[in-house]
Amino acid sequence: MSIAIVTATQCEGMVLMFEKMFESRMFFVDKLIGMGARIVLCDPHRAVISGPAQLRGSRLESPDIRAGMAMLIAAMAADGTSTINNAQQIERGYERIDERLNAIGARIKRIPARD
Repeated sequence: MSIAIVTATQCEGMVLMFEKMFESRMFFVDKLIGMGARIVLCDPHRAVISGPAQLRGSRLESPDIRAGMAMLIAAMAADGTSTINNAQQIERGYERIDERLNAIGARIKRIPARD
């Protein structure tokens, strides 16, 4: 669902996404809105996405595997640089995702965590 929402930001027209089971599944869309996505969160289960939208780079926080991967995809579609904190959430489900995406043309750079 999270990845489909990001994909919908780049599609022509309007898309209604309906998440029947989990109320918190769409709570990351505020980050996409901050990047320039045109999304209306109707309630915890429904969002309307209008596209295509030109996304802008942003500083993001990965709350979980699904939303983190969606934010990574949004960052790759965005103009400018994005930083994703808590990226280990993404790595829990996508081993060596930076290497695999860089191999097909992405420009992902790891920055060591500061203590």
